[in-house]
Amino acid sequence: MPLTVVNVAVDAQGEGIEGAARTARYKAFTATLAAGDTLWLAQHQDDQAETFLLAALRGSGLPGLAGMPFRRDVQGITLVRPWLSVRRAELEAAAELLDLSWCEDPTNQDVRFDRNRLRHRLMPVLRERWPTADTALASSAAHVGEADLLLREYAQEELHRLQLDSPYLGSCIDATALGERPRARQRLLVRTLCQRQGLPTPPQKRLESLLEQLSAKADATVCIEWPGAQARLWRQRLYLLAPLEPLPAWEVHWDGQTPLETPIGPLGWQVVVLQQPSQALKAAWRQGGEVIQLPKRGRRDLKRLLQEAGIPPWERERLVVIMQAGACVGVIRPPAQLLWQAEGTRFARLNLPA
Repeated sequence: MPLTVVNVAVDAQGEGIEGAARTARYKAFTATLAAGDTLWLAQHQDDQAETFLLAALRGSGLPGLAGMPFRRDVQGITLVRPWLSVRRAELEAAAELLDLSWCEDPTNQDVRFDRNRLRHRLMPVLRERWPTADTALASSAAHVGEADLLLREYAQEELHRLQLDSPYLGSCIDATALGERPRARQRLLVRTLCQRQGLPTPPQKRLESLLEQLSAKADATVCIEWPGAQARLWRQRLYLLAPLEPLPAWEVHWDGQTPLETPIGPLGWQVVVLQQPSQALKAAWRQGGEVIQLPKRGRRDLKRLLQEAGIPPWERERLVVIMQAGACVGVIRPPAQLLWQAEGTRFARLNLPA
């Protein structure tokens, strides 16, 4: 069997040494293995029992109490834990029978760490009174995992009924309809939507704050943030997004032909027809107050057009406005969505590299 040893740097800031070590370990897995590979992990039933207890002591919900899954796909590789139903004592007995030797991690004895303290101080006391404590706790984790799976399936079906389509931000859900559900169901649906979109679920207080805002007025713009995600409410729609980075100041002159780079990516358009080709073009973020002369529609305030189109307020400042001699000749949502072009102006789509 080939052996690969990977040295990692563990940054304990923010999540503690145990959590940071786990993050570093998983990064090593995904960096070392090829896509499509399956990695067997050696956690056993005793580990699962400890995981269940630790989650309960931290006040975790169903996903945490479900413990470690038997199988999980992570960034193109598959993790399998074939020994979750096998006691550590059974594995040790088998290893001794086969005359195997192994290395003991010296940190496993350090009771400053939560798992080690539970393993060496609490579990022996539990086993003294309940000899099958590990099996029972691991079984409870399995039951919780099954309940969590069923709830997520029901939640996915309900989210499908609540889903609305936004032409500019993809899917969102009906905040009014969500607010009519019982509070426990609201929590489940928001958490499931986060998981579906690959976003961290909100802490309890942030989640409750978000649910309290579901009945906000239609013209209100609500933003609730937590590490790695944010929820926005607008026009009775709930959007769950990755955090939006602040935009740097940006304004450039443009010839209309050269591919244009913006701070949030390349612009996928070029100007092919312009009434006054000798006049220089300028590209900048939308500032407010712009007016555009639309074919057959006359002069229109960009602010009014954005409202009519239903573009959320937080997206409006991320639009690129193309100006010529102080007049707006085009509005683009990067990288390649042309929203409006002025009369006498034509834009052609560029083939951007993948």
